[in-house]
Amino acid sequence: MATSPNAIPMSEIELDAVVVGAGFGGIYALKKLRDEHGLNVLAFDKAGGVGGTWFWNRYPGALSDSESHVYCYSWDKELYQEWEFKTKYVPQAEVLNYLQSVVERHDLMRDIRLETGITSAVFDEARRKWVVKTDAGETYLAKYFVTALGLLAATNIPDIPGLASFEGEVYHTSRWQPETRFEGKRVGVIGTGSTGVQFITAVAPQVKHLTVFQRSPQYSVPIGNGPISKEELADIHRDFDAIWDQVRGSALAFGFEESDIGTFSVSDEERKAIFDRAWKKGGGFRFMFETFNDIATNEEANKAAQDYIRGKIDEIVKDPETARKLKPKDLHAKRPLCDSGYYEIFNRDNVNLVHVGSEETPIERITSTGVVTSDGVEHELDMLVFATGFDAVDGNYKRMALRGRDGVLIQDHWKNGPSSYMAVATPNFPNMFMVLGPNGPFTNLPPAIEAEVEWIADTIGYMEKNGIATMEPQPQAEEAWVQTCEDIANQTLFPKAESWIFGANIPGKKNTIYFYMGGLAAFREALQQVTQDGFRGFILEKTSENQSA
Repeated sequence: MATSPNAIPMSEIELDAVVVGAGFGGIYALKKLRDEHGLNVLAFDKAGGVGGTWFWNRYPGALSDSESHVYCYSWDKELYQEWEFKTKYVPQAEVLNYLQSVVERHDLMRDIRLETGITSAVFDEARRKWVVKTDAGETYLAKYFVTALGLLAATNIPDIPGLASFEGEVYHTSRWQPETRFEGKRVGVIGTGSTGVQFITAVAPQVKHLTVFQRSPQYSVPIGNGPISKEELADIHRDFDAIWDQVRGSALAFGFEESDIGTFSVSDEERKAIFDRAWKKGGGFRFMFETFNDIATNEEANKAAQDYIRGKIDEIVKDPETARKLKPKDLHAKRPLCDSGYYEIFNRDNVNLVHVGSEETPIERITSTGVVTSDGVEHELDMLVFATGFDAVDGNYKRMALRGRDGVLIQDHWKNGPSSYMAVATPNFPNMFMVLGPNGPFTNLPPAIEAEVEWIADTIGYMEKNGIATMEPQPQAEEAWVQTCEDIANQTLFPKAESWIFGANIPGKKNTIYFYMGGLAAFREALQQVTQDGFRGFILEKTSENQSA
């Protein structure tokens, strides 16, 4: 049922737009809507500070795997040219400092409400507005509801029997307490994805003993991090326009030229030399996409990359059995990982690898003192850390009561998996615009966020100037876009690997296509074409008429 106009709360606060989230997406959405379009906007975030995922993920070793000079905004050129990028890859504290500086510089904090979660957002069909309620007991009425909830925000803790009985310390990396100490403690880590790889590498030298519970071995390459010299910094500042033109015109938006040569277009010797240079240079996306153009699309080419990394594991890890456990057998077709000495960690006397995959020794239960695996061994621990990732893409949408037309819940609307039209909107949820919604570009995120926020803000500006009350996609337009995403993804190897980028890390979650893998340049062009075609695929309803525009 639609919300009744007779149920209007007395304390309703009217706004033009509500923005949910104060990370990269929410900050930019607030800036654009308030300062460029003159709207009355508030942004809300349940965190105690701005930063989004970078506020929460304070675990040791937290680091962006995008290079620092492209893991930022391009819209503030002055700040970019003032900013002293210190290292090739940017640690969590520096990302947070950068975002805090943006907020302060543009006086955005006065319109951000921290420590305030959204409990419900319901589209009132009679008034054609969103009724948004917070956990502070306030109710807001807004024409536009902009969600910048983040891809990786809804934490995932696996349901392991006995977890509540554990008497030691328990943490999830995305809710880390920086004051946590490891000295003299036996620490267990469950999870070896991107976060796990970073965390394990950082804490191994600090703990008394580290037990790594690995379900799926990972292909990882060195990150190649290091200080940025004064000369390199001067080049970055000078080449601003060229850097960002290249980023926007590329597929991955990571700031490097993607390879245009095939894996088998060169000799075996040259192929190894190219892989060697990439290994030395560092970067997971560089290794997969700067070396050759078919690692992600051709199984034989992919196998060449697999074999190279497995060979490196054998070179690095001294114990043959540990090396065997660390070597993946599946495709190198998950989100590429990079590390600061991950495989080397397993040569330490205080580190033990336990393979808990289904074919090895799965975890059976957790006791008051540790973790028991299927071989009957109890691994005694003082601290248990979950580096088990997130219910990605739609997880945070499902954690609020979000209702569109006819009271439909977003969970029901997305019962077959999260979907969108152009990553920014979904049918039956008028004037709800998503930043990093489902079926968006699989790229370095800040440039994708900029493309989406700019389109959303410009579209809202058009609606305001042209008397448009509501706007939402046609169901067939969404279906066509989802099909486009599926068709492109199926030209790659990514759907053949079990990965969070398809929802495989959440039990019971439908495994589906969550991303557009056609690249940022093509995505930006597609968004612009929608506008040029008169908002093709959208239903626009005029303010004073009950007819479509």
